[in-house]
Amino acid sequence: MSKSQTSPQIPPKDQEDELSDECKKLLSTLPKERGWSVSHIYNYQGFWAKPRVIQGVIACQQQFQAQDSDIILVTNPKSGTTWLKALLFALVNRVKYPIFEQNHPLLIKNPHDLVPFLELTLYVDGQVPDFSSFTTPRLLSTHLPFASLPKSIQDSNTKLVYLCRNSRDTFISTWHFINNLNLEHKNTNSIGRAFDLFCNGISPYGPFWNHVLDYWKASIEKPNKVIFLMYEEIKEQPKIQIKRLAEFLECPFSEKEENCGVVDEILRMCSFENLSNLEVNINGKLSSGHENKVFFRKGKVGDWKNYFTTEMKEKLNHINEQKFEGSGLKFHYI
Repeated sequence: MSKSQTSPQIPPKDQEDELSDECKKLLSTLPKERGWSVSHIYNYQGFWAKPRVIQGVIACQQQFQAQDSDIILVTNPKSGTTWLKALLFALVNRVKYPIFEQNHPLLIKNPHDLVPFLELTLYVDGQVPDFSSFTTPRLLSTHLPFASLPKSIQDSNTKLVYLCRNSRDTFISTWHFINNLNLEHKNTNSIGRAFDLFCNGISPYGPFWNHVLDYWKASIEKPNKVIFLMYEEIKEQPKIQIKRLAEFLECPFSEKEENCGVVDEILRMCSFENLSNLEVNINGKLSSGHENKVFFRKGKVGDWKNYFTTEMKEKLNHINEQKFEGSGLKFHYI
């Protein structure tokens, strides 16, 4: 895949002059609120997004043709996307790119280059992606809510890998990430203001709870199509969870692979410690101009404790209890 196809375009600012007239007309009809990183974000199909993202979403919904063999990674932003992209790429391509080889793609490219976003990369700014160079299975990613996925994904046997992270760490990671991107514009958000927006459901691709619940329900109703993974469980039981993922993707590890340490090596190579210390992720950049290192902050469970007040914790606990009541979904906090 060419670099132009695979590097995520994450717009650093709101550039409405780059929108089509059709998109501008649509935006004028949508609910809007003050955004985290731009003047306004808009509510499209029940989720919040920046104008350029919405334009990419619409193009993706209209044009993308899923294949039964596709594998699509889905996350709320800042839920471990970079990490799972690496794990997914190494797992699925372990025959094509043996994990012990020194020139493995993950050692010389950022995971976002290898598993591109649909609406943020391939269909951004009116681009028409050329999928002819993609090998099978095509590995793609999105932040889209389940109901807003292109119809071809809904109607095909495409497999969806959903990664969920607890709301506290997701919020803190999102707050840091957006503030880092905004530093050059001196437009950072106070944690209090950002927290209020998050609790009101106004966050990238939010509300957070709707996003999670829809994929949780889909994983129960369509277990062969959607697998629901939890960030904290992968951290606690990495071998069990990656083997579970391999089974779901119908490429289970053989006894020989396990005995040869393939599972352990995938986990080591894709670990936060290894990826964050690679030259490409220390000094490399995406075509959007963002430095690769912004995608690697801590990767820890429980970092929220360094920022939350007691009041913040209690407020978010109350919202979580209300939103997830009766769903059977349980979160493990540290």
